[in-house]
Formats: sequence, structure tokens, C-alpha cells
Amino acid sequence: MSSKKVLALSSSRAGREDYLESPVLSIKEILGIRQLSIAFIPFALVSKKYDAYANDVSTALKGLPYKINIADHHNAIKVIEQSDAIMVGGGNTFKLLHDIYESKILDLIRNKVENGTPYIGWSAGANITGPTIGTTNDMPVIQPESFKALSFFPFQINPHYFNQKPKGFNGETRDQRLLEFVTMNPTLKVIGLPEGTGLLLNDRTLKLIGKHPAKLFSAKVPGEKPVIGEINPEEDISYMLS
Repeated sequence: MSSKKVLALSSSRAGREDYLESPVLSIKEILGIRQLSIAFIPFALVSKKYDAYANDVSTALKGLPYKINIADHHNAIKVIEQSDAIMVGGGNTFKLLHDIYESKILDLIRNKVENGTPYIGWSAGANITGPTIGTTNDMPVIQPESFKALSFFPFQINPHYFNQKPKGFNGETRDQRLLEFVTMNPTLKVIGLPEGTGLLLNDRTLKLIGKHPAKLFSAKVPGEKPVIGEINPEEDISYMLS
């Protein structure tokens, strides 16, 4: 197992917090307080106002010795190659993965992170850290070359997890949808991350961060009824890396 540093956040904020307010502590933990350049990949943003997006991130990290460099469609390979860390923002997961494939940077990101470059992603940027994007909540506004993602984790992530059924609503709940996924894909577990939580992989240690428990969806064998478990805040779940 290679040494990796990955921070996969459910969301950029929780409740009425400021942008990246809670994640800043974990970002500092994974990056340290030192001067470094961050390749910021904004492809999940459908509006393509990438400069404004990157400025929001820079403002949120103001006071920290990090330089944010936009990895856009024209310079992504160069910016990522020269970066000390990689950061991927939220938005639409289908567009994010589509543009990553189109820019030919999927393997580049994976190889850099496998060799120790820290990775930070939230929402869509967290969803792509699993084997596929099959557990995204997003509308398929564009078709990527493949659903296969970065596979930093051997399990799926469902960001912005919550399970509510409003009165009069006759569609499936989030739990039902994720149970359908593990029923059809029994070799893949799914972690549902509520807003304000995330997964922190530091070397070979994986833990849940945040104040709320996460949900674990799994099915041991095809045809067996899937189950829902719970992961507690700060719980060491390194066993899930096997």
C-alpha cells in the first residue's frame, strides 16, 4: 500500500458557516503550514467562471502560505505537474469527470497522489476519489468518457448525505438509492458523508472527521440483503483500505 494524503470532504461548508470555514483546520493538517503551490481544478463548475471560483478558494485560505493556481483546459497538465498539492472543488460530478478525461489528467492526478502529493476535494471533488462516480447525487448534464474515477479509496463516497422523506414524497430516499447501488455492486461499499464531515487519509491511517456520524452501506454477497452501518466521528477506519 503506497503512502497517500487525501482529504475528501462532503461539502465546502456546513450550515451557515463561511466558505471552507470548517475544512480549513483539516486542510492545514494535511498540507502543513508551509509555502506551497496548489493546482486548483474547477471543472465541476458548469458556469465556467473559473477565476471567480479560484478567488473564493484563495479568500477562504487567506493568511495561509498557499498559492492557488487554476488548472484550466489549456494548462492543466503543466500546472498539475508543477504543483505541490491538488485541490478539486465541488459542482457537477459528471462535468468534472468529463473535463478531467478531456484534459487527459486522470492518470496524472492519480500518479502524483500515489507518490505523495496531497489531494483535497469537496463534494464532486470527493466523489471522484472512489472507484467510480456511481454514487453521485448530480444530474448527468454531460457524459464522461467513463464513470471510472481516481480510486484513491476502494469504496464509494456519497457526499451531502442525508436521508429524509418529506410528507407526500413518493420517490426513493437516499438510503434506498444507496442500498440499490450495493445490491447491484456487492463488492463495493459506500460511505454516506453528511455535510460538515469528511475522510482524512494520512499515510495508511483513515478516519472520519467532523461532528456527525457517517453511514456505511454494504452487501456481502449477491442476493444477500444489504445492511446500513454507522461510522462515528474520529473513528479509525483504516481497515477499509484493504
